[in-house]
Amino acid sequence: MPLQNRVDPFGAIHAVDARGLFTGNRGIIHDPATKTLLKRRWTTKAWIICTCEYKGRRREVMGRNGPNGGAGWTELFFLDEVTALAAGHRPCFTCRREQAKEFAACFAEGRNLPSIAAPAIDAVLHGERLASSGAVHKLTPEDAWKLPDGAMVAQGGLAFAVRGEWLVPWFIQGYGRICSRTAVEYADTFLLTPPSTVATIRAGYRPIWSPTLRDFEANAASIGPDI
Repeated sequence: MPLQNRVDPFGAIHAVDARGLFTGNRGIIHDPATKTLLKRRWTTKAWIICTCEYKGRRREVMGRNGPNGGAGWTELFFLDEVTALAAGHRPCFTCRREQAKEFAACFAEGRNLPSIAAPAIDAVLHGERLASSGAVHKLTPEDAWKLPDGAMVAQGGLAFAVRGEWLVPWFIQGYGRICSRTAVEYADTFLLTPPSTVATIRAGYRPIWSPTLRDFEANAASIGPDI
């Protein structure tokens, strides 16, 4: 039975076999005795994105990993960094320090600030991410066309990543067949990635994509979008 620890771009957490490129956490939200989630979906505003390997450390997923035999933080998993950012997470300053510093610098630039500390970033994101704030941002077609690569949107209850002229549908196992971004002109489109994270990407932060995107990029390059 798979554990409930795979996060989708909406910020919901699912029980599936797939893992992905990154782990991360929102604090302690599981019972280590049963390895099941508690009712709460976060215990901290610091929702982070971590590497799956760090200095050879080993953890029992959703087990007793705390220093005194307690739960420790709850391991969550993401298809890629594009997904994790859409769900409202940001890079960890411990295991992904260089990426976290770059994210913070671009985050500050996106808000016209000289610099910003991690707790301030977390406070902003907590008020913007769908899973913690419930804030829904409907986009005009013009705004949707301006989104940078790596932002994610929702149409008809499905998640799509922006990549060049295309929208790439997101599925739990990876990315699907691409479609033209012109879909934003005739379908209601909602922003999933927090607005401040979108500004961070626009300021120069480049999130890491799942390798599942590659085949569809190759197809699009050879025969164009809407495949």
